[in-house]
Amino acid sequence: MSRRRLLGTAGAAGATGLALGAVGGATGYAAGRPEEATALTTVGTGSVPFHGAHQPGITTPMHARGHLIAFDLAPGAGRKEAAALLRRWSASARAMMAGEPHGNIAGDGVSGSHDTGIALDAGPSSLTVTFGFGRTFFDRTDLARHRPAALDPLPAFSADRLDAGRSNGDLWIQIGSDDALVAFHALRTLQKDAGAAARVRWQMNGFNRSPGATAHPMTSRNLMGQIDGSGNPKPAEPDFDRRIFVPAAPPAGTPAWMAGGSYAVVRRIRMLLDDWEALSVGKQEKVIGRRKSDGAPLTGGTEMTDLDLDRTDPDGKPVIPANAHARISAPEQNGGAAMLRRPFSFHDGIAPDGTPDAGLLFICWQADPLKGFVPVQRKLDRGDALSVFIRHEASGLFAVPGGAREGEYVGQRLLES
Repeated sequence: MSRRRLLGTAGAAGATGLALGAVGGATGYAAGRPEEATALTTVGTGSVPFHGAHQPGITTPMHARGHLIAFDLAPGAGRKEAAALLRRWSASARAMMAGEPHGNIAGDGVSGSHDTGIALDAGPSSLTVTFGFGRTFFDRTDLARHRPAALDPLPAFSADRLDAGRSNGDLWIQIGSDDALVAFHALRTLQKDAGAAARVRWQMNGFNRSPGATAHPMTSRNLMGQIDGSGNPKPAEPDFDRRIFVPAAPPAGTPAWMAGGSYAVVRRIRMLLDDWEALSVGKQEKVIGRRKSDGAPLTGGTEMTDLDLDRTDPDGKPVIPANAHARISAPEQNGGAAMLRRPFSFHDGIAPDGTPDAGLLFICWQADPLKGFVPVQRKLDRGDALSVFIRHEASGLFAVPGGAREGEYVGQRLLES
């Protein structure tokens, strides 16, 4: 019996939740959730397909809970072991995303092949699992000739305070769900599936607002209280796919196995919340360039109103300050550079000095990080007013292949090339 059937009869409301959860996020970028508010009682019924042109978890609406985990292949493990691992992981991800009990592939030699029961009485809860490859993966599997040029290391930025032990990795997994136990079940399952083939390099936990927690769908807020994601590219825009996904006929320097894929830049960004919260709301808004109450530009309108970067106040000063975060990161200020931000907040306790170890697990998606993340971050690095209130503590860049077809595992076109 599937976990979904254990929920009993969902009824009309449950069926609606399932239909909304299966949508690939066409309405989810600005609002973070589908158009109609989702009742908490239907959260568990949402499901996202594992198979498709793109991997899930990229254009899927924001999740309430998330886990990021990176692995390094074990000493002696190579291409053969990596292929077997991706086969196991794909089978587990497909089953869990469908709300089915998990069981490892018979005869694979991995211990603990039974379902832990953590999520036995839950529905799929819009679970997504997304897999990516780091730069070092290609050396360790003798596949360096198939490594995309876009996986060249990110440049150093002056504000970086990176912990190498919590950065990069051979393999990367993003897990998202609207239920904490379902997300943890996926994390635990995939960790066990790794067996002797790979070892955990680092792992991070994140969260966002739960669906149904607001009277109507809204863009999520970060831990600074700011609406975060207003400027994301929208699927309805004619160049959305070109900006976010590698085309079916990849450009020079991009191997064929990346068709339909994307590149994820992952950054653990600590927020210096004590310093930030000491500012008045007015000063916070000047730092960001948007109103805190509704995310609208300081030049007026609503959250989705374009920034009027030329407007000045009676003294001739820009209404949106020259060093405001929204101004500096705007695509029109960066040659059209754009990326799809899909972050999680994090809180890992209180540091010895009494400050919260909290901030943003920044994840952005783009067809080419050299045209997406890098030019924007270089611009921010040179004078963003927000920079004194944040600290980049970990970083990673991963090639995320296109979605697996029916009967395929993720990365098969690379590992069996």
